[in-house]
Amino acid sequence: MNILIEDKTALLPAKKYGGTERVIWALGRELHKLGHTVYFLVKPGSTSDFATIIPLHEHENIVDKIPNDIDIVHLFRSSHQQIKQPHLFTMEGNPTPEEQLSINTVFVSKNHAERYGVTSFVYNGMDWDDYPTPILDGERTYLHFLAKASWKVKNLFGTAKIALQSGHALHVMGGERWTFRNFKRGLRYIFNPKIKFHGMVENDVKMKIAQHSKALIFPVVWHEPFGIAITESMYAGCAVFGTTNGSLKELMTPEVGFSGNSINEISEAIKTFDYNPKRCHDHAVKYFNSKVMTDSYLKLYDKLLAGETLNSQLPKYIPSKNIVPNFH
Repeated sequence: MNILIEDKTALLPAKKYGGTERVIWALGRELHKLGHTVYFLVKPGSTSDFATIIPLHEHENIVDKIPNDIDIVHLFRSSHQQIKQPHLFTMEGNPTPEEQLSINTVFVSKNHAERYGVTSFVYNGMDWDDYPTPILDGERTYLHFLAKASWKVKNLFGTAKIALQSGHALHVMGGERWTFRNFKRGLRYIFNPKIKFHGMVENDVKMKIAQHSKALIFPVVWHEPFGIAITESMYAGCAVFGTTNGSLKELMTPEVGFSGNSINEISEAIKTFDYNPKRCHDHAVKYFNSKVMTDSYLKLYDKLLAGETLNSQLPKYIPSKNIVPNFH
């Protein structure tokens, strides 16, 4: 098949966080390995040694950039409804209640899909060959945070409170110490010597820090659609402790993590958990790899080529009252 993958915000290959960029890169490479011809419709300046890059400038029409011989269009950022080829749209975030979604929208966890009244989902998978092999038998002495710290729903301050209450130092990846928000609401964390800020980090630095961490603390206060930070941390041998919001309970078994509803509950679990870095690593490698993801998408591509839709009805937001409150 000739398959075009679109992400108008992506500059490939990703160097720092680039969660969605890493997903589409891994998907494209797996499709190429299977003999498919892959095109990336992405930001100018992107490069690839296995796919054809079609630069997409900010004001260009996506439809005008799709070659005529494309069999499947796989969208990650643009839910354009006038594409003539069979197409699907992977929803990585939480769309607003009023957003009109395609019947061929694919969500990234079962919980994610169910919150919009449909069933089509595919877990994000990484090409773990792009990641350094972690040290799984080394000393692990601290906990870590991995997300955009400025985004309130990721709950950095709640993470810090949990880490300190459990008696651990915290390494923060994805945020700076000296920010307005920290001065306004987090002074007690700015000056705490047990909290170290690393800012935005390259992938190899991220793994070096994570492989000496006991666990990712992830007390998100929204319904997390998937959580690439979760699977990356498990790959590094880390357990995961978070809320019960969104996909968290779905992505991890009790052997690799814990989901709770209060600071005390999560802090106590951190103290008593049976840590096994290899078990966490193996869980990520087995269930959240690019081969599994690509196989799932190929089945959806076949449905589209057969003239089927991916959902039986249009996805529609279903209000949820089960958000665990903020832990500040």
